[in-house]
Amino acid sequence: MDLGWIIPVVIVVVLALIVGIYLWTTYNSLVTLNVRVDEAWSDITVQLKRRADLIPNLIETVKGYAAHEKGVFENVTKARAETVSASTPAEASAAENHMQSALKSIFAVAEAYPQLQANQNFLQLQAELVDTEDKIQASRRFYNGGVRELNTKIKIFPNTLFARRLGFTERDFFEVDEPAAIAEPPRVQF
Repeated sequence: MDLGWIIPVVIVVVLALIVGIYLWTTYNSLVTLNVRVDEAWSDITVQLKRRADLIPNLIETVKGYAAHEKGVFENVTKARAETVSASTPAEASAAENHMQSALKSIFAVAEAYPQLQANQNFLQLQAELVDTEDKIQASRRFYNGGVRELNTKIKIFPNTLFARRLGFTERDFFEVDEPAAIAEPPRVQF
């Protein structure tokens, strides 16, 4: 009996098994990274919403002292609306740029009013805003790290041959036009 055909069959089966295991583990790791990026984006939206919820209180507090600064309040309100309605990293990045500019304006107005700087409610809002800005930065770093891992996993060979066919696409980073503008939270010390 000739058993010479067994070796090629065993080799084919072993290779198919290796390829199958590789595809299985790669698919599962892509799913894991995709979920991690979704979770990180959710964290960012939670923090952006938290900040957006602080803004009306901040405006009302400042408005009591500087009611004539209507343009500043309108800009902050507009930036808040952009932040709340942003649904993609690109939209959130643009909204983040506008929000940082608007917050700088409102704190510049606040500096001109010593009574406001002593207002306990204003001081508490400042502290909450700084805390929220720190959380946004941390969430952004976590999100961008997850996006980097996912995009790398999709782009490397041989994953690039099948990852897109399986429905995995590269994600956008959460970037801002002026990185220096958000390198640190808005200065709210008076």
